[in-house]
Amino acid sequence: MGYVLDKPLPTALPEGSSPEERVTFDKWLKDNRKVRSIILASMTNEIQKQYDRLEDVPSIMLRMKDVYAVPDRHIRYAATKAFFGTKMAGGSSVQSHGVKILSLVEKLEDLKAGLDNDTYIDVILQSLPPSYDPFIINYNMNGLEKSIHELINMLVQYEATTHKSEPAVLVGEASTSKRKARVPDAGRGRRKRE
Repeated sequence: MGYVLDKPLPTALPEGSSPEERVTFDKWLKDNRKVRSIILASMTNEIQKQYDRLEDVPSIMLRMKDVYAVPDRHIRYAATKAFFGTKMAGGSSVQSHGVKILSLVEKLEDLKAGLDNDTYIDVILQSLPPSYDPFIINYNMNGLEKSIHELINMLVQYEATTHKSEPAVLVGEASTSKRKARVPDAGRGRRKRE
């Protein structure tokens, strides 16, 4: 039934149509009525009145897009703002940061933001904390050309070798009770002589 969302309503069957064409036309009309009913049923009564006069689903969808859709420009602005403003949080792993960055990059590519691989790499490197400065210097000095996925894999390896967790310091629980005073025992420590 999803095809009725994209294809406009056929106006009418031409005379001399084949039985297959008639079946296809009838199926389209039936599916259009079902999808239209579902769409209208999901709306409030007030909104429903605005769309009730439209007969085919593509007309309803087009009108809804005109009225309710957020412009792509606004979405692209929000996505680029999030991407350029992302910084790796202290104490978090570079892998989780990489996953976040990758999702933002994919979103920007879907929106056709027009950023090239080098720009993505530069922003990713700038989003890292100062503890990654040796990695960044090495990456730039050696003129490495990597994809975003390769860069994130390199960062994960770098983190594993250089940012090993610091040894844990064991802290014993302090006792709050006082030691009992020793009472000298007269018989203690003496041997009986025979």
